Amino acid sequence: MSAANQPNSSSVPFLLTGIPGLEDLHVWISIPFCFTYIMTLLGNSMVLLTVRLDRSLHQPMYYFISMLAVIDLIFSTAVVPKMLAVFWLDSREIGFEACFIQMFFIHTSTAVESGVLLAMSFDRYVAICNPLRYTTILTSSKTIQLGLMSLARGAGVMAPLMCLLTRLPYCRTRVIPHSYCEHLAVVALACADPSASDLYSLTVATLLVGTDSVLITFSYGKILRSVMRLPSQEARLKALKTCGSHISVMLLFYIGGLLSMYLQLFSFGLAPHVQVLVADLYLTVPPCSTLSFMA
Repeated sequence: MSAANQPNSSSVPFLLTGIPGLEDLHVWISIPFCFTYIMTLLGNSMVLLTVRLDRSLHQPMYYFISMLAVIDLIFSTAVVPKMLAVFWLDSREIGFEACFIQMFFIHTSTAVESGVLLAMSFDRYVAICNPLRYTTILTSSKTIQLGLMSLARGAGVMAPLMCLLTRLPYCRTRVIPHSYCEHLAVVALACADPSASDLYSLTVATLLVGTDSVLITFSYGKILRSVMRLPSQEARLKALKTCGSHISVMLLFYIGGLLSMYLQLFSFGLAPHVQVLVADLYLTVPPCSTLSFMA
């Protein structure tokens, strides 16, 4: 049967394998992922509750932290429950639409979080480098506007990608060698040329994440330069402590994301289960780090 004549019904589900080659260890492997997910739920909920109840925290920086907490809750919940169902119940089936909805939430959450991290770096830049104008530049309404702009940008650039992917004919095997609907693994199942979606996703990733990371680096470079000029050692240490926790989370987000992406693109001779484990860790570990912003 030719590729053109093979069925591509959206009613045919995909099948997730979990971690290839380690199926017998799924129950044990699930324990740290379950623990991390619980910590994500508790930690981010605690952040939201603390900011909501403590009026002294009703400031732009803590609004941005609250946005990150919401993003991480959505991000984790889009992936981990289904992952645990695969590990615990061997519930490998995921509907065609559900697979792409999950992928949309993963990509959109990543894009929105990158935008919020950029907004946070701008917040710290103004607070440290131009403190006298901080309250006039970053008002509550402007903070919310920045958050909404990040959301609109993330959803706006990912919606066309989902349209491109769902229009591809998936007439090969429906088995995805992953614990979730990983983008490249799903595209590999298409029986048509995915060049358009590949070019679009690569362009978006390069421009969006690349631009954000460069601007964040520039902002924190200016911040560190200003911090070193502060006359008080106590003030310098306080500023470095705050910025240090922010930079650590950002490095985990960006470096982890790049590592996961490149391991999916180029195996580097690694076993498939190593690639899948790295991708799973990237989806579960960074979301539980938001609490460190409150330090």
